Amino acid sequence: MVPSELTPIAPLRADELAQAEALVAEAGWNQTATDWRAFLDLGTVYCVRTPQGGVVATAATLPYGGRFAWISMVLVTKEFQRRGLATQLLNRCVTDLVARKLVPILDATPAGREVYRKLGFKDSWAFQRYACARIRPAKHVALPDDVTARPIADDDWTRLCAYDAKVFGADRSALLARLRGRVPAVDCVAMRNGMIAGFALGRDGRVATQIGPIVADDEGCARVILVRALDALPGPVFIDVPDGKFGFLADLTTRGFDSQRPLTRMLFRVDGAFDDLQRTFAVVGPEFG
Repeated sequence: MVPSELTPIAPLRADELAQAEALVAEAGWNQTATDWRAFLDLGTVYCVRTPQGGVVATAATLPYGGRFAWISMVLVTKEFQRRGLATQLLNRCVTDLVARKLVPILDATPAGREVYRKLGFKDSWAFQRYACARIRPAKHVALPDDVTARPIADDDWTRLCAYDAKVFGADRSALLARLRGRVPAVDCVAMRNGMIAGFALGRDGRVATQIGPIVADDEGCARVILVRALDALPGPVFIDVPDGKFGFLADLTTRGFDSQRPLTRMLFRVDGAFDDLQRTFAVVGPEFG
């Protein structure tokens, strides 16, 4: 039960966004008001308040294509931590999504993973956040000569979103549209023989620019996209990369990136994955999938 001095779990209102932002700032996370607005418009944000209306805890859900939904933004202000609020908010999210016949998914830190496993979440695959304060100049990199990367044109958009849906496992075009244009230097589409072979988007953050998603046919194509983005950004930059992308990760290392923390993608009571890990080179972020 929510402590008696707090109000029951209820949806966050748009006029409370500044309070949600304050929770992010307190935690040192990277999200901005634009990110919160995406959750409000495309999903649901739950919160717990004091009787005076102060938001002290949040959790968000974001559905994708009628198949699954992300749970994230589980935040509790320091004064009310260790009182069960995070677990209660998470359970509310899970209950609502299951009732809608959506599979709950989340990206967990090592500490969170142990908690979520007890609640019924199962490991899908692992990735790591890489961070760089200042990107080093590029050295000579051997890249495929049959792939070109250019800015995304309006005529590309429908095909790009269809390409992404096959990799992600559901249509997320509404979210991609909100990412497009936030970091124009990152946005690009890769072409091979007149066909889309990959793309990248990014977003500005409180702490760093986040590169992602990067979706591509193969590692060579993904590296073309990555080098283009890194050449255009000074830093600081975050990028969340699945384990095992060795050539891609080598490019990051030579440009000054270090692993910041591991994460695990977890599905509620479901084995396997919806996404195509072979063609996933960078996720949007743990909050969006």
